[in-house]
Amino acid sequence: MTLRNNSGPVKWILIILVILFLAVFLILPLVYILMTALGKGVEVYKASITDKYAVKAIQLTVQATLWAVAVNTIFGIAAAWCLTKYAFRGKKIISTFIDLPVTVSPIIAGLIYVLTFGRQSFLYPILDSRGIQIIFAVPGIILATIFVTFPFISRELIPVLNAQGTDEEEAAALMGAGTFTIFRRVTFPHIKWALLYGIVLCTARAMGEFGAVSVLSGHLRGKTNTLPLYIELLYQGYDYTGAFAASSILVIMAVLVLILRLFLERRGQKELDIHK
Repeated sequence: MTLRNNSGPVKWILIILVILFLAVFLILPLVYILMTALGKGVEVYKASITDKYAVKAIQLTVQATLWAVAVNTIFGIAAAWCLTKYAFRGKKIISTFIDLPVTVSPIIAGLIYVLTFGRQSFLYPILDSRGIQIIFAVPGIILATIFVTFPFISRELIPVLNAQGTDEEEAAALMGAGTFTIFRRVTFPHIKWALLYGIVLCTARAMGEFGAVSVLSGHLRGKTNTLPLYIELLYQGYDYTGAFAASSILVIMAVLVLILRLFLERRGQKELDIHK
């Protein structure tokens, strides 16, 4: 009997442990968020999520997420292509730096940008003379979001490109195809599902970013508060209904992202099975 079909006690113990873990650490908190958000009625809930500051926070979160996904998609494709298709000195150093945001605390990332673009920086007079504000402004929030999310897409693409090899691309080059034609006709079909999966992960991470954004935002209500910062502001102000109502928006967005992730996984697996 194979391990897959084993119906012994170990199988059921593991299933029960997984279900208990998910119930305690995931399902119950989500249920509590929704119950608290709707605790004072649907009208109060609607008023909380349509408040002008809540709407501003949602808009800023979406804006920062879109910028992060757009920039990191370009960077992720370029970095993955560079590291897998070309041989050069310093490749491992570049690969290590790409992983840096995963190992560095988001708070540290925020402080790095404060030191780089703040008043004590040599760049500040140059930026100020041109009316460019990074710290305590939307550009700083976007930069912080990009920083903490830029490994996600490249790290999804690199294993796929490594597994693909270079034979097909070398054959296309010998037949006279240009670099971008090779990428569009040969490389991209192999990586499209990994790319979409990386975009989904990047989106999920960007929407929930708190630490780096908190350092750079200045917590200006209605101007630099993303949705996670707005939730913290409401919670500290003892507006629990508003805080959990705003939290439910993040939960809904996360669930939609997870559904999209599941869909992409299934489509990618089906296409892989077809090619086999």
